[in-house]
Amino acid sequence: MLTKTAEEILKQRYCIRDLEGELVETPEQVFERVANAIGDGNRAYHQMMKNLEFLPNTPTLMNAGRPNGQLSACFVLPIEDSMESIFGTLKNMALIHKTGGGTGFSFSNIRPAGSIVSTTQGKASGPLSFMQAFDAATETVKQGGKRRGANMGMLRIDHPDIKEFITIKQDPNKLNNFNLSVAVTDAFMNAVKEDTNYKLICPATKRVVREVSARYMWRLLVNCAWSTGEPGVIFIDTINRYNSHLYLGDFEATNPCGEQPLLPYESCNLGSINLSKMTNDYYSDVDWEKLTITVKNAVIFLNDVIEYNYYPLPEIKEATLKTKKIGLGIMGWADLLIKLKIRYGSTESLELAEKVMKHIKQIAYQAAANLGISNMSMTTIAPTGTISMIANCSSGIEPIFGFAFETHCMDDERFVSINEDLMNALKLYNLNTSAVLEHIEDTGRLEGLENVLPKVIMDTFVCAHDISPQEHVMMQAAFQKHTDAAVSKTINFRNDATKEEVEQAFLLAYELNCKGITVYRDGCREAQTLNMGIKKEEKSVATSALSTPRERAKSLEGFTTKIMTGCGNLYVTINYDSEGICEVLTNAGKTGGCQAQAESTARLVTAALRSNVDPHAIAKQLRGIKCPSAIRNKAAECTSCPDGIGKSLQIALNDTEDIKQSKIECPDCREKLIMAEGCMSCRFCGYSKCS
Repeated sequence: MLTKTAEEILKQRYCIRDLEGELVETPEQVFERVANAIGDGNRAYHQMMKNLEFLPNTPTLMNAGRPNGQLSACFVLPIEDSMESIFGTLKNMALIHKTGGGTGFSFSNIRPAGSIVSTTQGKASGPLSFMQAFDAATETVKQGGKRRGANMGMLRIDHPDIKEFITIKQDPNKLNNFNLSVAVTDAFMNAVKEDTNYKLICPATKRVVREVSARYMWRLLVNCAWSTGEPGVIFIDTINRYNSHLYLGDFEATNPCGEQPLLPYESCNLGSINLSKMTNDYYSDVDWEKLTITVKNAVIFLNDVIEYNYYPLPEIKEATLKTKKIGLGIMGWADLLIKLKIRYGSTESLELAEKVMKHIKQIAYQAAANLGISNMSMTTIAPTGTISMIANCSSGIEPIFGFAFETHCMDDERFVSINEDLMNALKLYNLNTSAVLEHIEDTGRLEGLENVLPKVIMDTFVCAHDISPQEHVMMQAAFQKHTDAAVSKTINFRNDATKEEVEQAFLLAYELNCKGITVYRDGCREAQTLNMGIKKEEKSVATSALSTPRERAKSLEGFTTKIMTGCGNLYVTINYDSEGICEVLTNAGKTGGCQAQAESTARLVTAALRSNVDPHAIAKQLRGIKCPSAIRNKAAECTSCPDGIGKSLQIALNDTEDIKQSKIECPDCREKLIMAEGCMSCRFCGYSKCS
């Protein structure tokens, strides 16, 4: 039975409407339409969707049975180092996004910024400039007229522009329509382990551009992931080591969420089995017979999708029909564990994960063999955000993020709900008291109720932040053992997690043969999809302003940036104390300028920094402020003095550990030099200007 939330999602995104926008299809009829289109009214197809035991990916639910029905979620498009290829791919991306698909790209074949272009003798703009063109195009094309497209942008760790790629998302206004992942090689990981340099290679000439410290680049990657959740990591050699059809070529890119490596022009249609429906009546074990039947029907369904599908490009049709990849996955894993009273992350849960996925894979291959079909890849674990909401279950193999939820309806009516399984457990023990429920609504968790709730509830009902990063990674690895493609999972960290903990998670993922890893530290971005609990303590601006700024230390260290404004040079000094950035000072050059405006801005920024206001938020507010003088002066490097101050703050915040830094680059490893012990030095390779 569909929940109110599920009905609303189906009405808003999937149900057919007439030209006036009126619904001509009910939520329940969506499943009937899909079953009729894919399987000529196949009853098994209709029943497993209606019963929410299996759901296909969004494009199938949205487009099956409609004109030019494009049903696949995942595409990878090739990009070569030419204008024809780049902008041809840009056009193809738009066509795919229009039909509801997501696209993945490797930009690794594009020569680095500053390279000489032989045909024009000009300088190449590099992969990041073209990524921004793709990003802008994505902004203007809605998928199926209902949402913006999704992209994955990948760059190899040995590309000369890798540093700029790793740090670009430190600017919250850049590449918002892209997920970013670094394609990390075994050679690089060995260099990290041995603390040696590694080679950056120009893809156009295959020549070594320079060598850099592997640990420096690794720490930069880890620290950027810690601060913004991006980029993710794809272990590209691990992916290709398990590539069952190497004779067709190496994988270079994945779909937008990283779970489906694909060859150029391949597409893949996904579908997920709802494991929360795969238990026996006593919730004591998995209903293996029911799971077997569902897997068989799902395999036949997804293969029918391949045949019925409309392909937006002839190259995509040819590549897809050659390999016939399907992506059968799961959702509701956390719900299943709760029903079986197994703690997520425990040894028992890891063993069951392997057993369940091994069973699904074996039955899937048997079903394909009985059909006489050769699917070169069959199992994938994808994120299931929307379809898991329709199915009213947990997403993919993720733990439950929080046990309290808040929903706003169209008329702003507010609904508060607590996880149904938890409510049933509390009622069973007669513990659904107002105090317990209020605590759960406040925090979304059971932490703090150890002396109130029985151990069985405390152990069973754990959410994302109750689970250690190591347990997160081990769960991903357990499912990966019996998954053909990859596993999409986010390793959720608490806000106080350290960069060292993120690094340990990355290393463990590599050691356990995960094909990639994505991390997210709670609260590291201003806006995030999920938040813990319902009642949030809101601190007003006025209250924040009354906090007493910390004292200025007698001695500070920092760096100075020279920026050309519309009126002349502006010198911006960023200073640090033991708690981070604490002071901004400005000084105008001989040509003058808005010294009063710059100084007043700097003083206000300093007061905010000493009051522990997030420097990222300050920089974001300052960037983009415009001044007429800067608009007239083509030599200006900023749009105003405040914009220049914001730019200097961003330079500081792009440092690997929010430490003191200078714009002067180390001649050995290209890292920014810092002032240490009275001398400009490099903390990564050991270079010092004083020796």
